[in-house]
Amino acid sequence: MGGMPGGMGGMPRRPQKPKAFEHRLPCALEDLYRGTTKRLKITRNVRGRKMEEVLEIPIRAGFKKGTKVTFPGKGDEAAPGVAGDVVFVVDEKPHSTFKREGNDLVMKQTVPLVRALTEFAFNVATLDGRTVRVDVQGPVSPGQVKVVEGEGMPVPKTQGAKRGDLKVEFAVAFPQTLSAQQKSELKRILS
Repeated sequence: MGGMPGGMGGMPRRPQKPKAFEHRLPCALEDLYRGTTKRLKITRNVRGRKMEEVLEIPIRAGFKKGTKVTFPGKGDEAAPGVAGDVVFVVDEKPHSTFKREGNDLVMKQTVPLVRALTEFAFNVATLDGRTVRVDVQGPVSPGQVKVVEGEGMPVPKTQGAKRGDLKVEFAVAFPQTLSAQQKSELKRILS
């Protein structure tokens, strides 16, 4: 068997499929929220010749960091009909307001002490351009979290029918100085 040309039984060996080429695909959180299509030009080696091709990569609403989108046979081609795959791996760009935790969006909101002790409201600009009003009833302490249900990331397997939550974590801005009169008044009110 070992001395026969071409391998077992004289059959020629089939060329090995080239290794898949993985490419990191940075996506804005807004794109992962709404879904989009990215277009990227790739250069591949087809039996010694360089060829360029534009691939359209579908980014579904709710995709997470590490999600893979595979294009079978779009990689280098070593022999006719034997081409590797191209795999795009979704990466999430940092966002100025929100941090993603699973399907939830987390944000920090700093409020002055006077507002933290009383009821207040504020608006949040969402990733799809809407404005959500968040009402907060009476005192909040540093680190307290207010949950706004259904205002997080779309759950991919539900085609956006379900969403995670928006979690607002509060920080309280204490005054730097107080006059003697303010101190006296606070003691009277809070006693």
